This record gives sequence, structure tokens and C-alpha cells, in this order.
Amino acid sequence: MVSWFDWLRRRHLGTEAERATFRTMHTASLASPALREGLTERSAQRSAKHLRSLLAAPAVALTDPDRLLAWDGGDQHHADQAVDLAREVVASGSTQVTGRDRVGCDDPACPLRQAIVAPLTVDERVIGTFQAWVPYASAGLVRATDEVADWVSAQLELAELDASRTRLMEAEVRALRAQISPHFIYNSLTAIASFVRTDPERARQLLVEFADFTRYSFRRHGEYTTLSEELRSIERYLVLEKARFGDRLDVTLRVAPEVLPVTVPFLCLQPLVENAVRHGLEAKAGPGRVTIVAEDKDWEAVISIEDDGVGEDPERVRRALAGDASLDSVGLGNVDARLRSTYGDDYGLVVETAPGAGTRVIVRVPKYAPGVHT
Repeated sequence: MVSWFDWLRRRHLGTEAERATFRTMHTASLASPALREGLTERSAQRSAKHLRSLLAAPAVALTDPDRLLAWDGGDQHHADQAVDLAREVVASGSTQVTGRDRVGCDDPACPLRQAIVAPLTVDERVIGTFQAWVPYASAGLVRATDEVADWVSAQLELAELDASRTRLMEAEVRALRAQISPHFIYNSLTAIASFVRTDPERARQLLVEFADFTRYSFRRHGEYTTLSEELRSIERYLVLEKARFGDRLDVTLRVAPEVLPVTVPFLCLQPLVENAVRHGLEAKAGPGRVTIVAEDKDWEAVISIEDDGVGEDPERVRRALAGDASLDSVGLGNVDARLRSTYGDDYGLVVETAPGAGTRVIVRVPKYAPGVHT
């Protein structure tokens, strides 16, 4: 007789089919993080036990085209055979079920008599195999092994996309550095040189700021930084620009302390400030002002960079955001693309400008975003 408590507990946990589905999804989720690193010996060894659990197979193996990456289960004396079977499947590109004549061994207690070897594919390339070693390869088990191999392939494809995205981001940052550096370095060194005889102490301080700025801009680690670090670098940049412009450049900086720890893409604000100085003020007669404000807005940080310079034709801004390389706009399209890639299309740049009306650029970033950390 089933007690009321047992009935309630079973009803709360769902049907047996629902519980089985939950167990399968949970097991798959345990294997996923390792596979999202790509097909390596480390990721294969970390995921193999979970993949074996999905099939309830005595043993499973993961290989690349030429090596055994992981074997999980007993009877590891068959592991050497896994590489030969993998080569055949990599060459054919289709699942093979190996019979007892290929898998048999001299150990009468060994339960492994057949191997189901399925290809792992990324971008239609076979990069390895997933193998289930079993006493008997039923049609249902062959289908299940194919399904698991397809799921593993999907995780590896996502890993490749992640790697491609990282390479693209690194290339974009390198391109951004190449755009910024020649112009800024020439002007900074010229300004510093002008103080060497007239004000050596100021020249020394400017050299320290220049060294710190370039050290940050050309650092080699990480695609993200904190808003605090990005703003500190911008302060150094503006100190150097003020040395060049003198009283013509007035800077206002207002930052809410709550947003300083927020993680942002590396060099996502510096190009916008340089645009404000170069395109907003250099062509303006008389003094100009750059105002940088970072505000705490619930779950977002909102940063605005505004200048009272000559402004710009909105159509040219639209083309710059679309990536038109013929326009002399330092990194505008680059920054917009990286923000959208990091946070989604809702977080692209907002640019308010018109000829003679100055320019205001608004950057919104979530305080917390999955996968975004320093």
C-alpha cells in the first residue's frame, strides 16, 4: 500500500519518464562545460564518465583522428583498438558497428564484444570519434550512440565558435590599437618635447602618464577590463591632450562609485573620447569642453561622452557605425560591433549629433552579464 506521503513525493517529482528526462539532461549538463573547451585530452577525460552514464555502457572512448584522448570504464586492454577503429570512421565519415571478430579478446570475463564508433564533426569536418564498447550493439543502442555523438559535435561546434569569436575580438582590438597609436603617440611626444626645456618637471610627469597609458593600451591579457581601469586610462589620455591643447580643452568627469567595478570590453571608451577631442574640438575655433558621465541605472551602467565641438553629419555617423573604413572615425564601428557582440544588439552605441551642435555618445552596459569577467 502506498502511503499518502510517498504518493505526494512521487507526484512532486513527476512521472518516471519525467524523472528520466531530468536525469539525462542533468548528466548532459555535467559534460557540456568540458566539451565547450574543444576536443582535447583534458576535455575528453573530464566528459567521458558523463557520456558513459548517458548510455549506461560498460565503456566509452573519445579519440581524435590519431590518438586515444579518453577511455572510461573497465577492460581498458581494448583501448589500443580504439585508435584503429577511429581512423576507419574518420576516413568514411559514417558510424560503424564493429563485430566480435574485431573486438574479441582472450579474457573470457571481458564483457566487451562490440564497438559502436560514431564520427564527431565540426563544420562538416570529422575531427574525432565517440565510441561505445558494449556486449551487444542493439539497434536502439546504435541510435543512442549516434544521438550522443551528434550532441557532442554540437558542443564542439559551439567551442569552435567561441574560439573564433575570441580570435575576432583580439584582431579587432589589435586593429583599434593600430588606429589610435600613431596619431596619439606623435602628438603626445611632441607635446612632451615642448616642455623639456621650459618645464622639465612637467615633462617628467607627462612621460610617466604616457608610459602608464601605453602600458594599459598595449597589454596582452584579457578582452575585458573594469570601468575603473578604463576611466583611469582615459584620465591619462586627457592629461596628455590637455598638455597639447592647453586652456582650449576643458574636461569634466562625473562617475558614480557604484559603477566602477563593472566589467566592460577593453578599450570600449577610449576611442570615443579620442573622437570627441579629435573630431569635436580640433576643428573648433576657441575652447571646447569634453564631459564624461558614468551613472548607476538599476541593473545597468550608463556612460556618456559629450563634446561641444563642430558636430557631425548623422549620415556619416551611420556609415561609421556600419564599418565604413573610408571615414576617419577612430574605432566607432569597432566599439559598436564589440558591444553588440558582447551584450547583444540592444547595447549598441547611441550617437546624438548634428553639424554645429556637438556630439554625445551613450554607452549602456549591464552590470552583470554571463561570460563577461576580467
